[in-house]
Amino acid sequence: MPGFSQRLGRVQVAASVAMTVKARELRAAGKPVITLTTGEPNFDSPPHAIEAAHQAALAGDTKYPPQDGTPAFKKAIQAKFKRDSGIEYALDEICVGNGGKQCLFNAIMVTVDPGDEVIIPVPSWIAYAQMTQLCEGKPVFVNCPQNNGFRPRAEDIDAAVTPKTKWLILNSPNNPTGAVITADDLKAIAAVMRKHPHVWLLCDDMYEHLIFGGYDHATMAQVAPDLKDRTLTVSGISKTYAMTGWRIGFAAGPKALIKAMVNMQGQATAGISTVGMAAAVAALNGPQDGAREQSVAYKRRRDIAVKMLNESPGISCHSPEGAFYVFPNVAGCLGKTTAGGKLLNTDEDVCLALLEEQYVATVHGAAYHMSPYLRISTATADDDLVEGLRRIQTFCEGLH
Repeated sequence: MPGFSQRLGRVQVAASVAMTVKARELRAAGKPVITLTTGEPNFDSPPHAIEAAHQAALAGDTKYPPQDGTPAFKKAIQAKFKRDSGIEYALDEICVGNGGKQCLFNAIMVTVDPGDEVIIPVPSWIAYAQMTQLCEGKPVFVNCPQNNGFRPRAEDIDAAVTPKTKWLILNSPNNPTGAVITADDLKAIAAVMRKHPHVWLLCDDMYEHLIFGGYDHATMAQVAPDLKDRTLTVSGISKTYAMTGWRIGFAAGPKALIKAMVNMQGQATAGISTVGMAAAVAALNGPQDGAREQSVAYKRRRDIAVKMLNESPGISCHSPEGAFYVFPNVAGCLGKTTAGGKLLNTDEDVCLALLEEQYVATVHGAAYHMSPYLRISTATADDDLVEGLRRIQTFCEGLH
């Protein structure tokens, strides 16, 4: 067989995907698996968005789209940024992608050369480091400890910047911790970044509407308008509107960066689904009640998960401010043996033993660059979540 490229060796299968596949295989074999791995809302897409896609298809809106997005969708994105964050973008400062992930990929592809550094506060979504490595860049991890609520500290970011730094990536609410970076946090980080004008700033705000009591979403271009000319803000419809499968994301930033990203996308996928964009317009411009209802449900599930996990011997769980994950510490489980006879040395051992012995699928914290933790998704039906948590309690009670 002919060989593969060296770059393939720099890309790994995401741990969340791998665990979801394992869970599917066990379920196919007849095992009663509870899957708490997937960052995907268990709600239906808004009916008015589905109807808008249907009507667009019936109207013949099924031809090749503009690579940067239809005018109607870009205007809806423009209005969304103004409404939600008070940020004004021109239409040529906005582009769309096949999910927010493609926008992130495009941005890194057009800016990162071999040896360039990307500062990534951790724990973090796995893809940031993978994309950086794909471009032969170097991820520089900045630890965000639990005693600071998993939020990045400005002084730690400052210490990580070098002449080779190309990006600082901020994700709030955060995957996997649910931590929310406050406006005051961002102001402190902005003060640091003013000293480093060679660094781009990327705000991944995909979970921006999933924030719980007492907190508000803030983003860098809003808090520090003077940094807007080197800030890229990425969001989408996947989490807010339970539209993950539609694959619609968008980004706003400096005109030259957006133009480069559109060009890069043109060599990969070109434009995105016309009927999908029609649905996204309806989601952004239509009633927002569904998003608010989902946020209420995620807060309820968060409270259930934090309570039940903290009642599990060997586990302690911080209460997150947003998103639909909890990130419990499993240090108290390490060094112990499971009821099935497995010695637990790492959080990955805990993760695999939970799946094998209790048929509960989670993701180990090491995959997000912080151990010993588990990422548990609360984006599942209440009954399934409670059953999964009950099994985790049983697992912990059986440790010796």
